[in-house]
Amino acid sequence: MATTETLKLEFQLLSPATFGRGDGLPGVVDAEVEHDQHGFPFLRGRSLRGLLAEEMRGLLYVLDLENNPRWGLACDRLLGTDGAMLHRSGIMRISDGTLPKAVRQLIADATDERKGDVTRSMVLESLTAIRRQTAMNPFGAPESTSLRAIRVILRGTIFESTFAFDQALQPLEKALLAASVMAWRRAGTARNRGRGRLRAWIKSDEVPGPDAWMVEQFRIFDKEIGQR
Repeated sequence: MATTETLKLEFQLLSPATFGRGDGLPGVVDAEVEHDQHGFPFLRGRSLRGLLAEEMRGLLYVLDLENNPRWGLACDRLLGTDGAMLHRSGIMRISDGTLPKAVRQLIADATDERKGDVTRSMVLESLTAIRRQTAMNPFGAPESTSLRAIRVILRGTIFESTFAFDQALQPLEKALLAASVMAWRRAGTARNRGRGRLRAWIKSDEVPGPDAWMVEQFRIFDKEIGQR
């Protein structure tokens, strides 16, 4: 399908996070972060979509809007419906959350064997750290065999992603998307245990400023909610 509109999502980690890939590296870490061939950590678009869908549907539930036809339609048009086939999967396409393009290009050039001697492991280690944790028994002593090493992406790291839409966004859809991104606070493994805290914002080429588009759309969301 042809893309009719795009928006840019950016988010910054406010605490270490693990965008896990479901396995580890024997002798090094039990839980590895997902990273590409250059060593850049990233958050898969599918995972990002799931996190935003969780926030969006949770927001409608908390505000008692989940059965409201207008808001329900806006949500379904953006995300599709659960278990839907491709033609009902929603108009929003989300790319992987990656480091900013300029940063990736700069480091990728250095990791090219013909241009430099920076390795993938060096890149990964510069952007991450290894944390170790263990379970404690009721007496305050470590449980045997419970020590785990987990790689985390460092606090302060910025990621970016692209929202592409198959159809033009309606005003209510823009407002709902902005509110959902503002409500999004955590990502990654153990996000419900305090890890992976973040701040996210949306940029638009049509509205100057780092988060001016999102603030403008949230005002519309707030006004709509107040008029229920």
